[in-house]
Parts: sequence; C-alpha cells; structure tokens
Amino acid sequence: MRTLVLNAGYEPLAVVSFKRALLLVMHQKATVIVCDEDHPVLGASGPWDRPSVIVLTRYVRPPRVHHIPVSRRGVLRRDEHRCAYCGKSAATIDHVLPRSRGGRDTWENLVACCLRCNNAKGDHTPAEMGWELRFTPQMPRGNDWVVRGFERPMPQWGEYLQAA
Repeated sequence: MRTLVLNAGYEPLAVVSFKRALLLVMHQKATVIVCDEDHPVLGASGPWDRPSVIVLTRYVRPPRVHHIPVSRRGVLRRDEHRCAYCGKSAATIDHVLPRSRGGRDTWENLVACCLRCNNAKGDHTPAEMGWELRFTPQMPRGNDWVVRGFERPMPQWGEYLQAA
C-alpha cells in the first residue's frame, strides 16, 4: 500500500510506503489526513490507522528537477503505451535514429513501438521506411513526472492531486 505525502503547503511531494508514512506520523513529523480504516496496522501500543494521505508538519523545500532521467518505463508511460508509428499497443521502445548510426538514449530519440513495427524498422530511420511519427518526442513535463510513484494514483488522492 502506498501513501501520498503532502508538503506543509498541501502540494504533493512524494509517494512512500505505508510503513514509511506510519513512521513519519509516529515521530510526529506528519499528520494523517486520509486513512484506510478497513486495514488497520496492529502494533504493540495498539492499532494504528493505515495512512493513505499525510501532510508534513514542517515545510520541506522540494527538489528542483530540471532533467527527468530517461527510462524504458518512462518512455512507454509518456507515449501511453501506443506505437509512435502505427498507434497500436506498444511494449518495446525504438530509437528514431538507430544507435548504430549515432542515435542516443534521449527523450527526443526514443519512442514507444509495437514489436511488429520495431522488427520491420530494424536499423533504418522512419524516413527511409516512408513512415512518419504520430508526434514529436520530447522530455515530459509536470509534477506527475517529478514525484515518484505518481503514475498510479489511488482514488482517495484525487482532491489532493488536482491542485498539482
């Protein structure tokens, strides 16, 4: 189970395990806002509500992220698991400019690709194949890319994520 951590100003800061969240609450560094009453945590001192959303008691300066690291999972998420060439469901990634021709692992050169298109394209560029990209790949932006674990929000987080 995951817990949304809000800064003292109620902006989303991170997503942590419920164990980490419970430790923050026990050490009075955070307060529980929303809890899962159906699954309490049993401790030596008694039952504790399992936190779903907590707010820190002191403001923490959020890290300034200017560059989001490239990852396979991130490229698939950015492209919504859709092939950049045909639009079908994608499970692999492709270098627009192949690595053998100097293509690098950057947000601008990687796209989600279905296995069929990836095998057909091989070591060619989309122009050589007569294909066009459905969009121009670029580095993603927004809070949901900076906060780890933000990609699969829990239903009870809704009102706290709208402000982000």
